Amino acid sequence: MAARVHHRSLPPLLLLLLAAALPAGALRFDLHSGHTKCISDDIKVGAMAVGKYHIVAPDDGTPSLLSSSQQLPDSHRFSLRVTSPYGNSLHYAENVHSGNFAFTASEAGDYLACFWAPDHRPPVTVAFEFDWRSGVSARDWSAVAKKGQVETMEVELRKLEDTIKSIHEEMFYLREREEEMQKLNRRTNSRMAWLGFLSLAICLSVAGLQLWHLKNFFETKKLL
Repeated sequence: MAARVHHRSLPPLLLLLLAAALPAGALRFDLHSGHTKCISDDIKVGAMAVGKYHIVAPDDGTPSLLSSSQQLPDSHRFSLRVTSPYGNSLHYAENVHSGNFAFTASEAGDYLACFWAPDHRPPVTVAFEFDWRSGVSARDWSAVAKKGQVETMEVELRKLEDTIKSIHEEMFYLREREEEMQKLNRRTNSRMAWLGFLSLAICLSVAGLQLWHLKNFFETKKLL
């Protein structure tokens, strides 16, 4: 999940470099029984996304492992559905303690990961950690280093190269989104202008009809 840095005095390119350089880690959330929590991530077409999630043990706050999942109470389970911007289901898990998913985005936009816990009496709060990464951060660089038997410096250079490519693609993507927004603004302004002209014409017509009606009324009453 991409980290976001907000600073008014920094140029856009530097913001992108800082966002790409910031480390991504798992986020912890609290989910109440009978409720739903959704997390979104803006992913462009062709980017890879991976996610891992697990329930945090209620006693000591440590993540539950597969070997100790049976020790968790039945109330500490949740379900997850990951959907694309157009509503296509990419991953679904029901009443689980942990899991993971991976996909390559075929649609550009906000992807949703919605967690929900079953209703329980008395109500309980389920704490879980969710690590969602996309783009360059989704790549397993440790596996790349082991597979290619490359040096640490070469791995870092490959990371930097992929980061630069990702920033370059992101800039073109943002430019396309900006052009789409400008077209939408132009269409909206044009429609608002026509609506204003139509409203003015209706007002003038109604005013003319009122004057004509008053004139006829006064002539009928012989007041004019």
